[in-house]
Amino acid sequence: MSMQYIRQRYAVPAKRGARIRYTGMGENKVGSIVSAVRGAHLKVRFDDGTFGYFHPTWEIEYLDAAK
Repeated sequence: MSMQYIRQRYAVPAKRGARIRYTGMGENKVGSIVSAVRGAHLKVRFDDGTFGYFHPTWEIEYLDAAK
């Protein structure tokens, strides 16, 4: 899936480089979107160097959109 598809389908401001906060499973991690991956998920690189794959509306706060 493409980033454009994710933006349109889920009405989120997802784009490469956008800053997000993930709060699922008791975590509170901040990172940047790297890409869109199969299954309409986002690949995120967190500030601690780890990666994660997430549905664009599940426990994700788009920090750039809050400005």
